[in-house]
Amino acid sequence: MYPHSAGDTVSRRASVQPRTLAVLALTMIAMPAVVLAHSPSKPIPKVIMPTDHDVQSVSPALEYYTASKLIGEVWKRPGLSPRDRSVVTVAALISRNQTVEMPYHFRLALDNGVKPSELSEIIFHLAFYCGWPNAMAAVMIAKDVFAERGIRVEQLPAISPSLLPLEPMAEEKRAARVAQDVGPVSPGLVEYTGALLFHDLWLRPDLAPRDRSLVTVSALIAAGQSAQITFHLNKAMDNGLTKAQISEALTHLAFYVGWPNAMSAVPVVKNVFDSRADQADYK
Repeated sequence: MYPHSAGDTVSRRASVQPRTLAVLALTMIAMPAVVLAHSPSKPIPKVIMPTDHDVQSVSPALEYYTASKLIGEVWKRPGLSPRDRSVVTVAALISRNQTVEMPYHFRLALDNGVKPSELSEIIFHLAFYCGWPNAMAAVMIAKDVFAERGIRVEQLPAISPSLLPLEPMAEEKRAARVAQDVGPVSPGLVEYTGALLFHDLWLRPDLAPRDRSLVTVSALIAAGQSAQITFHLNKAMDNGLTKAQISEALTHLAFYVGWPNAMSAVPVVKNVFDSRADQADYK
């Protein structure tokens, strides 16, 4: 029912104890993530992904459209590679704290060519763009996937790697704009935006700038953060994402974050496309 590579032999039918099922059911009603980070003495309930039979027993139409449309069509469209679709999907799930589908899609991302170091870096990147709690929820899922795949900490990005070079002109313009717009309200936010995000996070080498942009734009659309899309979409296209790839990412995201979020992003995306086309014509 879900997309898979030829080598994907991981079963999605995990067995759990009745107590775990009860805890998960209650927790899913109250919040989307099941993380007890501050209660080390309590076991962390396993996240359970519904089987095809589970879905069919509740909504036969959902099971059918998942198999025939989402998996049978969307994941096979040529506008994005399977790897890019996994990057978009993982970013959307972390952005929305949708832990139920994370184990499956983290495995699929690795099967589709996302490196363990890249998946690790995506989670770290999204701590800044979706919040620390969302990243920590993803950590609790990824650690089990890494363990079953034999992925060691030595394969993951260093804490302080040698950074990519900064683009001085673009950074000067960004810093001036943020200082003007944000400085009078929150000087601390200006400080950390420069020091942590654009002088550090965006320059880390284990996730290519183009992929960081794909992750960021996907997460912003997933979270309905339209106000931030213009800057990051322009940055994405400067980093190598094409108009066709962004267009296809929107189509893909509609299925994972809902039509309203995808549709809400369309006017902003159109404005960026039109603005860049006008600039090209002017030149």
